[in-house]
Amino acid sequence: MQTPRATFKRMEQSTQQDWACILPEAMAMAKSLPDRVLAHLKLLDGDHGGFPVDRLTHSLQTATLAFKDGRDEEYVVCALLHDIGDTLGSFNHPDIAAAILKPFVSEENLWMVQNHGIFQGYNFFHHIGLDRNMRDMFRDHPHYDRAAEFVERYDNPAFDPAMDALPLRHFEPMLRRLMAAPKNSVYKAALPGEKAAA
Repeated sequence: MQTPRATFKRMEQSTQQDWACILPEAMAMAKSLPDRVLAHLKLLDGDHGGFPVDRLTHSLQTATLAFKDGRDEEYVVCALLHDIGDTLGSFNHPDIAAAILKPFVSEENLWMVQNHGIFQGYNFFHHIGLDRNMRDMFRDHPHYDRAAEFVERYDNPAFDPAMDALPLRHFEPMLRRLMAAPKNSVYKAALPGEKAAA
């Protein structure tokens, strides 16, 4: 049996009845977001791109270092997903990760993820003809130290073929909890339960 569908041809023609068809589908799609994120993360398995470890291993090592250092779940999931955009954002991978995380994380963690590429650049930009001090344009930003620390402690040392990393299944419950409900979204007030709380 086919689920009910909206009938409009232009968005401005939509009705409350149309949205009564759409919203349950949207909620089901939102609930499966962690599954899609995990599936996309698995695409990094075996993708070395010339690096000493594949991109999934790098992500797991970064998250493992953050977890073992006692970081909270939100931070650890940011560490896990910081390079998830490598497959779709060849020239802006931090923006992809930040876009995925934006509804669920604090402003400081979002900024850290979105700018980690420039901060990691301090360690290699000079080898590819770029300014390794590019991060200095953010010197006065309140989250500069957070991003610099993320790269130094977790992202930078996570290219070690000899380093053991926790498996993806260890981080899956954290990711599911983080993505269970958005903190920051224009749509948040329209979610079931949010209306009742308002």
